Amino acid sequence: MNYVNKLLRAIDEDIYLSPDEWTDKHKYESGMKKWIADIVPADILTRSVKKAIESIVTMCECYDFYHQFPDKINSPNYGDNWGVRANYIEINNRAIAEMHFGECKNGIMSSIKILPAIPPSAKSWANCIILSQIFPNIFGDGYNKGVDEENSLYGIKLGGEYSKNIINFDITDKITADEQFIAFNDIAHFHGLKTGFRTIISADQIKVVQKDGSDITFDWKNPTHLELFISEHVKLINLGFEAIFIDSAKHIGGYDMENYTGVGELPSYEQMQYIIHEIRSRSGKTTLSFVGEKSTDDFERYKNLGLTSGTSFIEPDNYDNVKHWSIRFKYEHSYTPGIEVSNDNDMGGRSYEERLHRINNSLFGYEYPSDKLPSFMQMEDIFPLRYDTSTHHLMMYNPSYSIDGSPESHWENLFAKADGKIYNKKVADLFIYAQNL
Repeated sequence: MNYVNKLLRAIDEDIYLSPDEWTDKHKYESGMKKWIADIVPADILTRSVKKAIESIVTMCECYDFYHQFPDKINSPNYGDNWGVRANYIEINNRAIAEMHFGECKNGIMSSIKILPAIPPSAKSWANCIILSQIFPNIFGDGYNKGVDEENSLYGIKLGGEYSKNIINFDITDKITADEQFIAFNDIAHFHGLKTGFRTIISADQIKVVQKDGSDITFDWKNPTHLELFISEHVKLINLGFEAIFIDSAKHIGGYDMENYTGVGELPSYEQMQYIIHEIRSRSGKTTLSFVGEKSTDDFERYKNLGLTSGTSFIEPDNYDNVKHWSIRFKYEHSYTPGIEVSNDNDMGGRSYEERLHRINNSLFGYEYPSDKLPSFMQMEDIFPLRYDTSTHHLMMYNPSYSIDGSPESHWENLFAKADGKIYNKKVADLFIYAQNL
């Protein structure tokens, strides 16, 4: 089944594609690698889903234009251990969803639209998109709230539908929620990207949906809840995702709990080993990458847990330090610590120059390209946000910045404008030099 064609038909578009002249005028090229840059996000978020698909096909690393989207798309092949060298870029798909007055929806469509502006994977390593939201958030799913009215993505529901912020439920009679995720992954893979999603493991931040009654709090001691957690994640892996970013992973098994900021019990060390093993085993995929938040100060602990990488150990502002750890881990193929450009707790205030310096160190801090360590970035590191918000604020709240109640106005006002465009070009200039290493 060609799910991209199914998506196009579901949104009342035909399936015949044409070369996109706008893309040809705005693309950046590094050998065969192409993407859109020197823009603000509204430039592409206001385009149609079909135009986004045509843009990606126009930038194909191929010599013939596909007038219909191919029937079979494989994930970019960087071997089973691709995750130890990848650049992970988290996209807050709720923040870029369509804001219609108080309603928030269709984040998966916005995620498709933004893909052309993400640099594809390089010659020696993969770029991987991490989606911030898949499951419903506990309070306020499907609508936005005030600028300071909590609507956290750190509280999720399992056992129900996917988030109303993300899935286009207006067309699920024509293309199911699962099929919308498959279409997204096929488009991302065609553009040369790996894909993944963020998940939550703090028990009091998870609700289990009950068909006949109120939702109940998740309990790691309940075998039914444990099985639900595993099966929900296996299902997503089977839709084409290959990476899972695990929030609060450092504290699994009660480790360093004095610095734990989550709410509720965490899985035991043995439980998490079992969970990761079962997701790998049941999905049948040998290419999966499990990334743990701040899981980096005890390498053997996290490696034996089954993680591929962890964040926030290496000093990102120090090129020599990044290179030192790259050399130290050059022969490691199952687990590596990574460099953070920024994380989901970023409160803003970091200068453009600091961000660019961290991206530079992430892309070039090694002796040989094959030794590169993984890096972790947020949407804001490629597309700067407006001055009075931040990555963490958008994780905790879901404001609309629309002046007239339209999604177009929200997209225009969510991000920095003239200075954001200049910064985006500078990011592209860094990636240009890295793409063919």
